[in-house]
Amino acid sequence: MPTSPKGAKRQSAGSGAPAYDVSAIAGWLVDGARSASKSEDVLTEMCVRLSACGLPLWRVAVYVNTLHPQILARRFLWRPGANAGVDEAPFAFATNVGYRDSPIVRIRTTGEAIRRTLADPHCPMDFEVLKELREEGVTDYLAAPLRFTNGEIHSASFTTRQAGGFSQAQIDALEAILPPLARVAEVRALRRTAVNLLDAYVGHDAGERILAGRIRRGDTETIRAAIWLSDMRGFTRLADTIAPQALIERLNLFFDCLVPAIEAEGGEVLKFMGDGLLAIFRFADETGVDVACARALRAGRQAQAAIEALPATSDDENQARLRFGLALHLGEALYGNIGGGGRLDFTCIGPAINMAARLEKIASKLGRVIVASTAFAQRLPDDFTALGDFELAGFRSAQTVYGLREDGAGA
Repeated sequence: MPTSPKGAKRQSAGSGAPAYDVSAIAGWLVDGARSASKSEDVLTEMCVRLSACGLPLWRVAVYVNTLHPQILARRFLWRPGANAGVDEAPFAFATNVGYRDSPIVRIRTTGEAIRRTLADPHCPMDFEVLKELREEGVTDYLAAPLRFTNGEIHSASFTTRQAGGFSQAQIDALEAILPPLARVAEVRALRRTAVNLLDAYVGHDAGERILAGRIRRGDTETIRAAIWLSDMRGFTRLADTIAPQALIERLNLFFDCLVPAIEAEGGEVLKFMGDGLLAIFRFADETGVDVACARALRAGRQAQAAIEALPATSDDENQARLRFGLALHLGEALYGNIGGGGRLDFTCIGPAINMAARLEKIASKLGRVIVASTAFAQRLPDDFTALGDFELAGFRSAQTVYGLREDGAGA
């Protein structure tokens, strides 16, 4: 007796209604959906396979909350004839009335599926999205929980424009793939969470190295880079005069002026040290040195402009204006894992880092915003002028310090 091909319709025992064999799709999901490299590709391929089984899908979405300092959740959305796309909702979205009253939040709260047969004129229209779907010609809507093993509840929704809505056999088929979809969604979400947190706390490059297994203490390499070391002026006095929460807000505002400028120029933020920030602009060979230095200086100027553009926060001018100092240097540093026992840090150390730290103190003493070492300034001679020779703690000979030609005192 011939058997039905995998994924084909088959007759339900004892009825004339077709059943839908989605076991091959479930198996593919359980195996990790390895033919799909990205999460949105998983949704695309799954929907294409389900459609090939005869399921009349129109709009399919998966909603996953994420652990990220700026992003609340991600939505993967598929429509026939196109690849799935990804939208990210910021935390501010949680205050949106439409979101709070959405099926997503209801499912996460109750853990119960929601079915609305929009083809029925008496169907309750208790969610805003249902009106939008009905206008698209959708006749049926099924939203169901995706239960992760840690107890979290995320969700997936399926719609159709088939006359009369989904049949019971079609609903059964969709419900059958929910558990394996939840498993692959959880695995992908955990990986993304790891990447998000590593990016946020150690930086993108260091995060990639850690995920690649470069986690042994002492696992370091020598890199060449333009080095950025900056801090906020007057931080100690400020910390003694304003409330702790206000201090944190001021620090975050300060770093919001620096970090985007650094990242826009290809720099890597390695460490926050109180009000200080260490970043590098790496280069592979001699041909990239001038480019790295130019990027570091552009980032410095952008950060300075952003800080100067901030509105005053107090009538007291001493507290109202954020000010900062920046030292730029060029050299080699050890980059990698340093620490004790099981507590490690991915950072840069070496004489070049020490030099940048000493130069930053000179910037404060001279009332300059941006200063540079001889090694750095020589790469951009039209931008810098010598300010004199200075003794730097820990260095045997005096070092010439350079300042921007347009940068006067009073920083």
